[in-house]
Amino acid sequence: MIKRILKENILRHAFRGQVLIIQGPRQVGKTTLALDVVKDLKTKGEAKIFNCDDPDHRDLLENRGLAALKKAVGSAKIVFIDEGQKLSTIGQTLKLLADYFKKSVQVIVTGSSTMNLLDKTQEALTGRKKVYTLYPISLEEVAKKTTVEKKELETLLIFGSYPQVVTEHRKEDKVDILKELKTSYLYRDVFDFQGMKNADIFTNLVKALSHQISNEVSYTELANLLKINRVTVERYIHVLEQSFIVFRLPVFTRNKRRELSKLRKVYFYDVGIRNAIINNFNPLDKRDDLGALWENFMVVERMKYREYHHIEASQYFWRTYDGSEVDLVEEREGRLYGYEFKWKPREYARVLAKWKEYKGSSYQIITPDKLKSFVQ
Repeated sequence: MIKRILKENILRHAFRGQVLIIQGPRQVGKTTLALDVVKDLKTKGEAKIFNCDDPDHRDLLENRGLAALKKAVGSAKIVFIDEGQKLSTIGQTLKLLADYFKKSVQVIVTGSSTMNLLDKTQEALTGRKKVYTLYPISLEEVAKKTTVEKKELETLLIFGSYPQVVTEHRKEDKVDILKELKTSYLYRDVFDFQGMKNADIFTNLVKALSHQISNEVSYTELANLLKINRVTVERYIHVLEQSFIVFRLPVFTRNKRRELSKLRKVYFYDVGIRNAIINNFNPLDKRDDLGALWENFMVVERMKYREYHHIEASQYFWRTYDGSEVDLVEEREGRLYGYEFKWKPREYARVLAKWKEYKGSSYQIITPDKLKSFVQ
């Protein structure tokens, strides 16, 4: 089993009176991680596990008062609720447990849709929860050495970082797993919980987005392409974000006369899933989207690194009307950090003149041989 960095972070916050919520895409190992945490915490006492895919387990927790919940928990000191988004009353349930047991019982919850878990617990658990995001395997977790071999990177860019994919050796089996993930899990929360009526339009939107990674996305153009209105496009993309399929990167601007201010980019949480959507598993030397893949991959890997190492930052991209661009901008601790992603190492000595006008800003080219301290 691949050791997950998030585990130690979670263990450090156990029994402090907060519900520990592990969110993230489907099939990235949330249940495995939670069970591993529970195993380490069992020295504190008995553990009770509820799988909300099971209707009998849901019945014990859903729309129940404190007396019924106390009976369900029994003498357990650790309560693990898997697939918590399946409970329609998850906010109420967790609030009652947190308020009654406080530090005496540790409640751990997993969920694969923020719309159906965090949104339902936002008000109920104010000040009572600690939220962790588990992503597909990070470079830091998969690397067996201090540096990642170029061949390993090539494999990750083609097949992505889902645990099942990373641990599989044969390329044919990696492809089969990704196709299964795409068809069986990718839209599961979307269709199960959001009542999507236009499945074909929704699927076509995802395909369109997969062809636009690293490029600015126009909601109006997507609406015209799919023959739907712009509001529907925005709503569907929001649902995709809440289901951990894609995420948006807004544009950074402080000079609206010179810099574009209404653009956004859309990236996939996993490039393997993106490649499965367009059915392209070609090697890198036979692709015309290598630059876009590398950019998407690096933006996500940086998100993982910041999450796992407690680096608080707002993230953007930057572009001016004359075409000057920085792929990723981090605003943290009052400073701006600009990053440009290039697959092929070259000499890029020139720092963009307009970017340098931001006082105290930095600029760095990230290539496959310059990953140390950025994502590792």
